[in-house]
Amino acid sequence: WKPQPLIETPCEKICVLDPPSGLCRGCGRTLAEIERWTALSSGERARVMAELPGRLAAITARASAAHP
Repeated sequence: WKPQPLIETPCEKICVLDPPSGLCRGCGRTLAEIERWTALSSGERARVMAELPGRLAAITARASAAHP
């Protein structure tokens, strides 16, 4: 038996979809990205991880604008 290497994940265990964007409010990923996360290459995961702060900021900004 050989332990599997840990795959970095942005999951915050806040699995709630933002309807307008289709992104998870906890981590910022799409459902497709969440479903395929372990199958993505390390490069693909790194690309998605780099995009997450901007995605989450956009969700927050839109929510703030809707509820001033």
